[in-house]
Amino acid sequence: MERETLKSRLGFILLSAGCAIGIGNVWKFPYIAGQGGGGAFVLFYLIFLVILGLPIMTMEFAVGRASRKSPVRAYQALEKPGQKWHIHGWFCLAGCYLLMMYYTTVTGWMVNYFGKFLTGGFHAGMTGDEISGMFGTMLGSPGPMAIFTELVVVTGLIVCSFGLQKGLERVTKVMMICLLALIVVLAVHSLTLSGAAEGMKFYLLPSVDTIREHGLGSLITDAMNQAFFTLSLGIGAMAIFGSYIGKE
Repeated sequence: MERETLKSRLGFILLSAGCAIGIGNVWKFPYIAGQGGGGAFVLFYLIFLVILGLPIMTMEFAVGRASRKSPVRAYQALEKPGQKWHIHGWFCLAGCYLLMMYYTTVTGWMVNYFGKFLTGGFHAGMTGDEISGMFGTMLGSPGPMAIFTELVVVTGLIVCSFGLQKGLERVTKVMMICLLALIVVLAVHSLTLSGAAEGMKFYLLPSVDTIREHGLGSLITDAMNQAFFTLSLGIGAMAIFGSYIGKE
């Protein structure tokens, strides 16, 4: 059976971005940037994106496009006799399973929260302790958490059952455009809140004291890790998307 290919360049870009742009990046990046010294962290992060992230991402796309197979079989198909690249393919497979377990659980939390939002579970004036208490209550209820996680898994299976173009690519285009619009709205709204100027300073201005406190080595390591995390590198995700790129 011939492997299906993505219908459009936009679909490929949004599908790849959908894997990389997640709650971890949206929530984690400003926090870890401020913790790592603000603008200094952002500078090292951009450097690592260019000198490490982009070349490795291109390599993963190339492996997928050349083999048109999953990561394990891709390295088996491309490596020369006696080489051991396929071992990395098994690590990629394990990484994808671990990532799926993590994200289906967290997405289940988000669906749960969205339901509470619609039914009035969250309302203006709630204190931080009240919100934390709701999270603790949710974690103490494994039954509902399992139901929401399975709901996410089943929804994903239904989307994938329609195929690459009619299922995944079509849904991703709509959801990613909505996500990007939501991020822009939230970003603009956040600039109107009290303390926005202090937040931007914490986020972007280099802090020598913070760098000294956490150490330059930790800053560089965190920036490198975030660059890999941003592009979802090292687990074969981009190689998988690359395998659906047409030869043209």
